Amino acid sequence: ERPYECPECGQGFKHNSSLVIHRRIHTGERPYECDKCRKRFQTSQRSTLVAHRLIHTGERPYECDKCRKTFQTSARLLLHYHSHKDERPYECPDCGKGFKNNSHLIRHRHIHTGERPHECDKCRKRFQTSSNLHLHYRIHKDERPFRCSDCGKGFKWNSYLVTHRRIHTGERPYECGECGKRFSRSSHLTVHQRRHTGEKPFRCSDCGKGFKYNSNLVSHRRIHTGERPYECGECGKRFMQNTSLTHYRTHKEERPYECPDYLKTTALQRIKIH
Repeated sequence: ERPYECPECGQGFKHNSSLVIHRRIHTGERPYECDKCRKRFQTSQRSTLVAHRLIHTGERPYECDKCRKTFQTSARLLLHYHSHKDERPYECPDCGKGFKNNSHLIRHRHIHTGERPHECDKCRKRFQTSSNLHLHYRIHKDERPFRCSDCGKGFKWNSYLVTHRRIHTGERPYECGECGKRFSRSSHLTVHQRRHTGEKPFRCSDCGKGFKYNSNLVSHRRIHTGERPYECGECGKRFMQNTSLTHYRTHKEERPYECPDYLKTTALQRIKIH
């Protein structure tokens, strides 16, 4: 018998206390507050406020009897057990890939649906996972938690730090299979390999011409758009390419390129040559 019924949704409960807690789903009431960070919760039960407080204390009371790894909640310990059993009971209906827990399946399915449920409240950019959103927030905060032990420079992501440290170590782990040249970044190797393959992945949408580098495509497209982003500070003349240094000499009367034949002749001979 469930004599206590929710007036909002009709769900029944055996005890009035259970109904009171349930109704907070509809009212949004969160009467229990964490004294460390002021985050609020609907119940004081172990699954909510008590479990949350472990974040601040660092306590991990639940231990795996297989590998001794510890967890803050029993739910996370239960999920961890799947890693030892290698059970993947949650299967994607689109591609058949299996997952150890349902949350990983839900996150994976965003690949097929294109759904990006996590939105940045600063710039409205959307992400498939909350972890990617959390990493993105560093752009707005300018947070740089990863520091180089050699020079102290900070980075937003650990992958950037790993790449940066190759400046100090001289490591070049990416090798070209054609000529043996080595690179510190995989992206540099990819660009280099186009010299051997002749690949031109950047195509002009107006005329179809291909380019090895995106920067060359950007410059080329100005032929179609008529854009002239470079302006001479002396006369205001605009250019498609960064040729301002060459043009600037017309105002300064600089002549850096001398004719060697012209310098060896007499004044009369110079008139005949030029």
